Amino acid sequence: MTSRRLLPGATAAVLLLVAPVCAGCSSSEAVPAPEAATTAAIPASPAELEALLVDDVPSGLPRVPDDELDPPAGEKTIDDVARYGQDAEREQEVLADYGYTRGWERFWRSEEELTSVFLDQFADPSGAVTYADDLARNDAEHYGGVLDRSPSGLPDDCVLLAQDDPAPEHRMAGPAAFAWCSAGVFTVAVAAVGDTPEDARRELAAVTTAQLARLPAG
Repeated sequence: MTSRRLLPGATAAVLLLVAPVCAGCSSSEAVPAPEAATTAAIPASPAELEALLVDDVPSGLPRVPDDELDPPAGEKTIDDVARYGQDAEREQEVLADYGYTRGWERFWRSEEELTSVFLDQFADPSGAVTYADDLARNDAEHYGGVLDRSPSGLPDDCVLLAQDDPAPEHRMAGPAAFAWCSAGVFTVAVAAVGDTPEDARRELAAVTTAQLARLPAG
């Protein structure tokens, strides 16, 4: 199942996230996970999930309106995510096996720089862990990279994929970094495309840490 994000403008950038095609396929010094925002409740609605998303990014990139993306960003149901794949009915079954409940996507961009945050909620932590692990592995196969499962600068339970020189067919405008993390019933997927590998990694680490810090325990 693939999710393509085509951004507006003459120098459009596409970020491709390849979601798992099977449920239960798998399952340096790390930075400790940030303390969870335990005062917040586990979301019971899309609006409550949206309230947990970061509003801006350290790089200062402007937010891309949800309806300027194809398909639109913002709220995601299991049906929305299933339609990213070639066999929506099968993909819906896979997501149901993960216990997928709801999701939200948000993007920021300025010319060639791009940051995205995907926040997904599951019925229980095991679904979130399995989904994050399978998503990371499948994306690494797509991009041809090697996963770093103990990345410095990122919290525990995060996996990193760095693409310092992306292949032309991936249509990324510069060096990119990806992170997938599980936190309770949530999966956080962050991607950053920057002018340099250091810029991309710095943005990725800051956004990932900030997003995880906003999540309630559970």
